Amino acid sequence: MKLSRSIAPLFIGSALVAGLVACSASTPSTTADKPAASHSASATPTKAAAAGNGKTPSWASPLTTPGTLLTTATGKGFKVDIYEVGTASASTHGQFADPDTNKPIIAAGDTVVYVNYVFTNTGTASIPLSYSLGTVEPRYADWPYLQGMDSVVDSAQEKQEEVNDSAIAPSGGDAPYAWNAGESFSYGQNFKYEAGGKITFEVTLIPALASGDLDEDNKQVVSVDSTIK
Repeated sequence: MKLSRSIAPLFIGSALVAGLVACSASTPSTTADKPAASHSASATPTKAAAAGNGKTPSWASPLTTPGTLLTTATGKGFKVDIYEVGTASASTHGQFADPDTNKPIIAAGDTVVYVNYVFTNTGTASIPLSYSLGTVEPRYADWPYLQGMDSVVDSAQEKQEEVNDSAIAPSGGDAPYAWNAGESFSYGQNFKYEAGGKITFEVTLIPALASGDLDEDNKQVVSVDSTIK
C-alpha cells in the first residue's frame, strides 16, 4: 500500500504561495497532459434548473450555472449540485510541489479542469452562515498526499469559465449571512485534469451562531462519488 505523504509549498521566485486550496491536481498522468481542446464540458452546458427558486442571497456573488451536472450532494436542508465546467491550460504553476521530485504538481501548460458548486437551501427555514459558508473538498481516488488537491490561481481564467472564486460579493457585509429557503449561491474550483478519474467530493456545512462563530454542534459532512469526464 502506498502511504500518503505531505506535499511541499512551491516557491515562485522569493514568494511563497501560501494556503491549502481544497481544489487542485491529481498526480501526474498521461491523461492529464491532453491538450485543453480535447475536452470541454462547457461546450454543451446544462443549466442548474433545479437550483431552488433562482434567487441569490443579497450578500452573494451573482449565481453562475455553467457546465454539465456530475452529481448532487444532499444534506439536511441543503444540496450541492456539482458541475464539470470544462478544461483549460494552466497559465502558471500551482501552489505545491511533490516532495520527492520538487517539481510542481501542476506545471504551467498542464490541463486543469474547472468544476462549479451550486449550493441551495432546500429547507423551509433560513440558515445562518459564517464566512466559510459551505466548503467542498474534491479528491481523486489515487491522490497520494495528505493535503487537499492543488490548484492554479487565475482570476481571468475563472471569469472566462464563468465561475466565482468567492461566493461572497465584495459588498456582502459581515457574517452571519442569512441563507433563506430556496436561495442558491455558487463558486468554482480547478484541479489537474484526469480523464475518467474517480473522484470524491466532500461537502462540509457548518451553520453560524448569532455571533458569527461556527455552530459546530450542527455541523454536516456529506460525501458523494463521481467521475471526471
